[in-house]
Amino acid sequence: MRIISCCTRLHAPTTRISLFRHNHHHKLTPSSTRCFSHSDCSVSRHQMEQLDLSANTVIDHPRALTDKTTLIRDAGPSKFQVIADFDGTLTRYRVNGVRGMSSHGILQQGNADYDAKREALYEHYHPLEFSPVIPLEEKTKLMEEWWSKTHNLLVEGGLTYDAIKQSVADSSIAFRDGVVELFEFLEDKEIPVLIFSAGLADVIEEVLRQKLHRTFKNVKIVSNRMVFDDDGLLVSFKGKLIHVLNKNEHALDMAALLHDNLGVDNGGEGEENAYVKQRTNVLLLGDHMGDLRMSDGLNYDTRISIGFLNDNVEKSLESYRKAFDIVYLNDAPMWGALEIASQLFPTEES
Repeated sequence: MRIISCCTRLHAPTTRISLFRHNHHHKLTPSSTRCFSHSDCSVSRHQMEQLDLSANTVIDHPRALTDKTTLIRDAGPSKFQVIADFDGTLTRYRVNGVRGMSSHGILQQGNADYDAKREALYEHYHPLEFSPVIPLEEKTKLMEEWWSKTHNLLVEGGLTYDAIKQSVADSSIAFRDGVVELFEFLEDKEIPVLIFSAGLADVIEEVLRQKLHRTFKNVKIVSNRMVFDDDGLLVSFKGKLIHVLNKNEHALDMAALLHDNLGVDNGGEGEENAYVKQRTNVLLLGDHMGDLRMSDGLNYDTRISIGFLNDNVEKSLESYRKAFDIVYLNDAPMWGALEIASQLFPTEES
């Protein structure tokens, strides 16, 4: 409770989650009935009443945030894109009071021996990922080892796509409240969303299908992708290995593919990259300090960064509040990010 009262004081200059003091902005209030897309409004009154995030919001430099907001709004939605981490950012850190599963952690091969081998790799490498004494270059090599060994075990153990579907169905992974509404709003505005993950693209896509029960034409998964044979058996992985320390390096190459989903005919590869480079304003969502690097390959002009500090709040708050423009504490919902997007590009009420 001590950290909550501290953050309430830090957030005192604002009310509710209305982050910017401009009278012409649309602001969410419990009495609001405005929808965020042209579809039927899916935000219930109960959900709207949960939008008061003030006790769990930290903004260290509100004036700088206001300035960034003005720059992005003036440039318009055609210059804007969203980059989001998946595990612990779009998904809840805790589900029903216990630690939620990751997209890697939910996967069961249907082969107990190989599941145990992958768990052993996790027990060995996971502490090394967060070790403060291992130099970055050495840690990067260790992460490459971990991911490569894990992928090899998935192939050797005979993973099938049916096993992926069953793993997701049996899992406790869940999205934060407000994720669907955020995606709907961005889709309506034709704003690209890049989901960056060091996990498995095929698993994440299955999570989206089963847990959200729909797809979004503007969403692209930037993650490790599997190759299955005609019988649905995993035979290999394609593309570059993406692990927790190098996913930013793939930003531009992967983002260029979004033009297909958005119906933009740009011709050759050079023109595809030019299309991506035009979107030089970014809203970045992450739950680790390393997620701030996801936008490095895009050469952005203006970026608003949102950090979800899910655990160890007292220990990590100081570094998070200095690094991110906005920090949401204690596994907060996605409503704050949705309001930011709606303030950047308001939809007029009919």
